[in-house]
Amino acid sequence: MDTSAIDSLLAQAVEEHTVPGVVAVAGDRDGTLYEGAAGRLSVAGEEPVRPGTTMALASMTKAITSVAALQLMEQRKLELQQPVADLLPSFERLQVLEGFDGELPRLRAPAGRATIRQLLTHTSGLAYWFSNADVVRYYQLTGIPDPTSGSRRTLETPLASDPGTRWEYGTSTDWLGQVIEAVSGQDLAAYCDQHIFAPLGMSDTTFHPTDEQSARLMALHARTPDGGLVLSPIELPTEPEFWSGGGGLVGTGSDYLRFMRALLRGGELDGERILSPQTVELAFSDHLDGLEFPEVVRSAVPELINDVPSMPVAQGFGLGFHLVLEDIPGMRRSGTGDWAGLFNCYYWIDRTAGVAGAFLTQVLPFFDARIVERALGFEAAIYAQVGAAAAA
Repeated sequence: MDTSAIDSLLAQAVEEHTVPGVVAVAGDRDGTLYEGAAGRLSVAGEEPVRPGTTMALASMTKAITSVAALQLMEQRKLELQQPVADLLPSFERLQVLEGFDGELPRLRAPAGRATIRQLLTHTSGLAYWFSNADVVRYYQLTGIPDPTSGSRRTLETPLASDPGTRWEYGTSTDWLGQVIEAVSGQDLAAYCDQHIFAPLGMSDTTFHPTDEQSARLMALHARTPDGGLVLSPIELPTEPEFWSGGGGLVGTGSDYLRFMRALLRGGELDGERILSPQTVELAFSDHLDGLEFPEVVRSAVPELINDVPSMPVAQGFGLGFHLVLEDIPGMRRSGTGDWAGLFNCYYWIDRTAGVAGAFLTQVLPFFDARIVERALGFEAAIYAQVGAAAAA
């Protein structure tokens, strides 16, 4: 595979200050197709980004937490239609935030009980503050901290809608992590270490990085109004009060590629099986049951995310994965699962074409137009090379 064009794409992204540094990986069922890095760990330093650079994966954590829950489902310790509160009684206390009477939040009991399936599909009624202005105001009025704090109190955030009535991105996967702990008898970090990371050889993926792994961590940056990059003032918790199933992992691109390749291969890699082929198929099937994916996810906290427009193709949501339900010419095929991380990390898993890839950096706000353009360029370059290899 000729990687020179992709190497140039990464180098150019650094030179034009689209990213301070970047790691990009891609693979198929048989192995690694591409692994590259460019730039610096920090705009304030000279240490280069390498393939072994660690990144805060943010919401790329969700796929791994979802797989952990699916493992427990295979063991018949979880059921998709099970009410969350039957396993976690504290979930029963969550009410629906309808609005505000002056500075008093207006709350009511939910019309139904959220299920494990709804946690996996983000239809549980839970919302994130960065894309829901009512949740932002609720935090301001009550003092409950947002999920980046690492505080367990963030799990007290009320629902933004009745379960099963709409798709809305939120803390569903954090609650799923709590379910995993309750059902397995292990904390989420220990469970993932034993049942996902160790079997797949993901030695640099963790909820609690060592000093050595932290030393390889790329700094978090922010886009300036003039298009430049500076170090971000945001600091992630080093000792959180709970392991965030929705965003707590640190890892490397090469590790994440091993996880994605296992899913390309129906749940197995190098003789280690983490899911059955039938469960992988179920995870990559649409479970929205007629609910529509929003045309735009609006930003309520501009320093964290930009508005995120929907892709111009049919879409759905599986058990932990966003799905495209049409082929995108020159790129991913119908049925591809994908998602992203807050710091402009992006991945896709195309089981039809047998290709997966990820583009990783550490820049806020999310959905930076210049970074998205480069991530899509990387994906298109991978498919061009795969197509060229197939033609040869």
